[in-house]
Amino acid sequence: MTINQVYETKDLEQRKALNAWASKGYVGSIIAGTGFGKSRCAVLAIGKLLKENQKAILLVPTTQLQDQFAEEFKKWGYESVLSQTEIVCYQSAHKIENQHYDIVVCDEIHLGLSPVYRKFFENNTYDKLLCMTATVPEEEEYRNYLIKLAPTVYHISLDQCVALGLVSPYKIICIPVELNAVDLIAYKKANNKFVQAKYRIGGFNSFDDAKAILAGTLNGDKGGAKMFFDAIRERKLVVQHSTAKIEKAKEIIESLDDEKVLVFTGSNAFTNHMGLDLKALVYHSGLSKKRREQVLEDFSNNTNKVLCSTKALNQGFNVPDASVGIIAGLDSKALPMIQRVGRLLRLNKDKIGVIYILYVKDSQEEKWLKNAIKSLNNIKWV
Repeated sequence: MTINQVYETKDLEQRKALNAWASKGYVGSIIAGTGFGKSRCAVLAIGKLLKENQKAILLVPTTQLQDQFAEEFKKWGYESVLSQTEIVCYQSAHKIENQHYDIVVCDEIHLGLSPVYRKFFENNTYDKLLCMTATVPEEEEYRNYLIKLAPTVYHISLDQCVALGLVSPYKIICIPVELNAVDLIAYKKANNKFVQAKYRIGGFNSFDDAKAILAGTLNGDKGGAKMFFDAIRERKLVVQHSTAKIEKAKEIIESLDDEKVLVFTGSNAFTNHMGLDLKALVYHSGLSKKRREQVLEDFSNNTNKVLCSTKALNQGFNVPDASVGIIAGLDSKALPMIQRVGRLLRLNKDKIGVIYILYVKDSQEEKWLKNAIKSLNNIKWV
């Protein structure tokens, strides 16, 4: 398939998604794997439908995406509607009240469904609503809210995008690492604490029960509930900060033939640590906007071919071309995994994205990994 044929196929699928949205009265969600082109769908929805004297609002999770979307409108020939379109972060949008919009488009909607952020939908009115994300929210409450707010009108998985040639093919290699002696003691201590907390809470669903107890909607041991979540955080901190992952990442990078590499970790602190040890660029929310822009420019210009990030590159943010990814920090959610894999699969002729996932063997992280990749194909366990 030529590049032109790929672009034609992608355009056809994007329009199919928007037509499905239109057939449902212009209220619904497009669920599409990273790399499908949801940004263009947002631009087309507003650019083609917004009439003179009407107004639209585009909700996004980060200030970086605000800037990026402004460029997307220019890229696709709809700069003229920018004067009628507000591009607002969810952190600010929930404060808006008593406004009417002809079109509302929500990018990365899974990040705009919290009880606080959903106030935007409750305190304002609109005629058309388009929500977009890579997967249906896994949390039952958020999933049910989205179904009521904007039912799914079009759904295509990451692997279906690969099959259609919309994004590059990929392979995932899962590599176990061992905790060092100090980390192992800390992990066992946190895990014992977790077991004790479950015993104090009782019941069959400790997570939901602990959450309800702390919220005051269920009678129970509040100390045990707090202990439960403290243990989860402590256990996660140990596996996400395992120094064994740094050594393994070094091995992988040294074995490559000059490829550009994205490294994802679980916290800003470990991203900094990883960046220092790998002599890599660092990109995360703790940096200034100017510094983040400089980092991406340096990566694009090959000043440094290794870029370490936490979550700041997950949500739809375009990064310069890279073909190798190392995931050294994860949780049980499928969405962050799909987003990170998708960062490596932006269409590039003859390119195969290779993703190495480093996890602590025989730990909770191994269980998180199995859940996070359950919807993906081409997995190899080392």
